[in-house]
Amino acid sequence: MGHFASFVDFMHMGKHGLYVWLSYGIFLIIIVYNIVAVIMQKHIFFKAAKRRLRREQK
Repeated sequence: MGHFASFVDFMHMGKHGLYVWLSYGIFLIIIVYNIVAVIMQKHIFFKAAKRRLRREQK
């Protein structure tokens, strides 16, 4: 584990563990949100395009 004596010390990161792990958590939430938002927008776009094509074909 590098310069940490144990896994618990690694998790606490010299009393900065809360900030370190919170930063990783926020980063992960933002990345997941961005991926999900793109997928949802893509789904909405194609759904509207299909609806528009059906309407134009009538």
